[in-house]
Amino acid sequence: MLYLQSLSHYWPPFIQLGVLPPFNLQRLYVMNNSPLLVCQDLCKCYQDGKIATNVLKNISFSINKSEMMAILGSSGSGKSTLLHLLGGLDTPTRGDVIFNGKKISSLSSSGRAELRNQELGFIYQFHHLLPDFTALENVMMPLLIGGMAHMKAQQKADEMLAAVGLSHRVNHRPAELSGGERQRVAIARAIVNEPALVLADEPTGNLDLHNADVIFDLLLALNQQKGTAFLVVTHDLRLAGRLTHQLEMRDGYLQDDRT
Repeated sequence: MLYLQSLSHYWPPFIQLGVLPPFNLQRLYVMNNSPLLVCQDLCKCYQDGKIATNVLKNISFSINKSEMMAILGSSGSGKSTLLHLLGGLDTPTRGDVIFNGKKISSLSSSGRAELRNQELGFIYQFHHLLPDFTALENVMMPLLIGGMAHMKAQQKADEMLAAVGLSHRVNHRPAELSGGERQRVAIARAIVNEPALVLADEPTGNLDLHNADVIFDLLLALNQQKGTAFLVVTHDLRLAGRLTHQLEMRDGYLQDDRT
């Protein structure tokens, strides 16, 4: 039996988001091109005494339901900062992020936490799995945090791991998994709550070429099978080219390939 009280010293704040149930392996959705997320004149400035550093400058773009979008850019260009704002993990200095018609900055702290648990998924370059828990238990966590009964959460997590090809590894801890397997567990955790949008920050950054392709194939399959939208930050031009649209971050500005 898992006890959530025991997790506080393991669980990084940005991972307290959520994940969702497995999916039908049939294409049951109809593409919907209405905006899922809208970013309006977004700015982020960090103040250190009298010195102001503008990290994001008047960022405006939108991502539609079921869309696959890549953000490219060099290290330090502001890509990760942008993802934190889009996920409600930080607040903008100016501008708005609107998700499914809700202005994220207007939500309470608990409202933002609920949004992250129920409607957003997060994947990072490092898997951030809990080392003392099995793959199954790691995927169950967002469901338990969201209040799901233990038996139902276990069933959904088990189905999700099967969907990412890890039904034979459910009882293995992270140290017993390969790098590619750990990242697949992290993906299962990110989508077990069936979020409308997954924010992925360099999801293949720690993987070799083969495993990077496997992970990207998995993301594309989930998009087609479930209609999940993905916003992926990556340095890999080859992989970014497989997504629907590419945006590039330069010196705090975002260039959209559609404009």
